[in-house]
Formats: sequence, C-alpha cells, structure tokens
Amino acid sequence: MKIEVLGPGCYNCQKLEKDVFNALAELNIDAEVIKVTDIKKMSSYGILMTPGLVINGKVYSSGKIPVMATLMKWIEEEYKKSAN
Repeated sequence: MKIEVLGPGCYNCQKLEKDVFNALAELNIDAEVIKVTDIKKMSSYGILMTPGLVINGKVYSSGKIPVMATLMKWIEEEYKKSAN
C-alpha cells in the first residue's frame, strides 16, 4: 500500500504525515509513506490546497486534516482492497 502526503512542509502537512504514521501503527498496517513536495506532482492529482492525502493513487482529502477515525477508516479500507 502506498500513502502520499502532499504539501510543502507546513505545520498541517507535518501533522497529517504524523497522523498517518500513528494510524498505521494503531492498525498494525505496513505501508509506504511518501512526502510529496513537488507542485507538479500535487497538481497532477488536482490538489490545489494542502495538505493532500492520496492512498493507492486515490485522492482522499485536500486542504484539511481528516479526524483520526476517518483517516484510520480510509487506510483500513484501502488496505483490505489491496490485500485482495
């Protein structure tokens, strides 16, 4: 599973990245987490506001930090899909 956190490195981007790692640890899921700071890459996903969250190529959020329960649900759903 591949999770991308999109953003230039602002506080919210760093918080989302930390939350992703915490959710993965809580769920005991192994995933590749990539920090994307390249504006061209971000715009290729249609992300206009950061932070952005992309899981397995699908954009899940843009311009906000999802609450932990929602983040964990998204990660778990994508993990189950990729396990099949």
